[in-house]
Amino acid sequence: MKLAMIGFGQAGGKIVDKFLEYDQRTGSDIVRSAVAVNSAKADLMGLDEVPQDNRVLIGQSRVKGHGVGADNELGAEIAEEDIDEIQGAIDNIPVHEVDAFLIVAGMGGGTGSGGAPVLAKHLKRIYTEPVYGLGILPGSDEGGIYTLNAARSFQTFVREVDNLMVFDNDAWRQSGESIESGYAEINEEIVRRFGILFGAGEVGGDDEVAESVVDSSEIINTLAGGGVSTIGYAAEEVENSSSSNGLLSRFTGSDENQPDSANTTNRITSLVRKAALGRLTLPCEIEGTERALLVLSGPPQHLNRKGIERGRKWLEEQTGSMEVRGGDYPVVDSQYVASVVLLSGVNNVPRIKELQEVAIEAQDNIDEIQQESEENLEELVEDDDDELEPLF
Repeated sequence: MKLAMIGFGQAGGKIVDKFLEYDQRTGSDIVRSAVAVNSAKADLMGLDEVPQDNRVLIGQSRVKGHGVGADNELGAEIAEEDIDEIQGAIDNIPVHEVDAFLIVAGMGGGTGSGGAPVLAKHLKRIYTEPVYGLGILPGSDEGGIYTLNAARSFQTFVREVDNLMVFDNDAWRQSGESIESGYAEINEEIVRRFGILFGAGEVGGDDEVAESVVDSSEIINTLAGGGVSTIGYAAEEVENSSSSNGLLSRFTGSDENQPDSANTTNRITSLVRKAALGRLTLPCEIEGTERALLVLSGPPQHLNRKGIERGRKWLEEQTGSMEVRGGDYPVVDSQYVASVVLLSGVNNVPRIKELQEVAIEAQDNIDEIQQESEENLEELVEDDDDELEPLF
């Protein structure tokens, strides 16, 4: 799947940068074009992979390149004001060569959480390609203002995109970890999961052909219908003794260097369960999921149709969905068999409900503090005995 990626804000830019690095490392060629948008000049300068011409600094007349200071209303305003500058960079994208747009943003800050929904609305008005969001939720320990920003951004962003894929930092940060190393690991997790998902179906000249091909249309159809998506991932190391005769042996029946078929099937079904019931990018109850997609990748001799079919059937039973797609993505020189499960249209998400409750509480507290502050200021400056005339 070929994507035009736009990283909005600090977190969004870093993740898109990481996707470009992943593309180079794996040769997956997912990112057809990448743009980074920010109101903070230093954040744009800190990127390594996004081309200089595709780094867009917005809000210069308002914030002078210093960022919006976690004010996502201001983030939305400057995105609206400078949308033509952002469009100028998007005009360089060969849109006829991309399957979809993906806007990546942290939802707790100011620039990304405010600007990403504005950009999504703009792109949907102009282009026929799907516009997806990848939103990163802040950890619950990051403070009330970030939670409030995330709740407001979430409910706006999800309405403006064709599907919002969510990654919850709260489920992934480990205690005792430094913030920098914590986010570096989280970004690696995000890119690994989405890399395998979006890389499925890409076949080069020397690649193996999948038994059940997963291509961009499968992903697009799974994400169609909108709502919120989460991704599960599980992998197991395997002995890759042969990389040349995997596909041939499927047709000739030769079992030289081939793993036992029953073991292969069992491994696949086990990995599907681990991916769906393990740590999802956004923890949720998988029952009631509207659509799902299963992708198995690894050396071709460790993949088989029976295992994938069993895994798909199990997913149907667990989700209750009749729209469960599945297939494999052979990677000849891989040392792992990996399962990626995309759950689209999830409904039972305790974290989102909790986020909204905390945000409402934070909003009430902010209003109370504001009122108290005004009263305190009045008390401080008023003097009943000797009233002063103000200057104006």
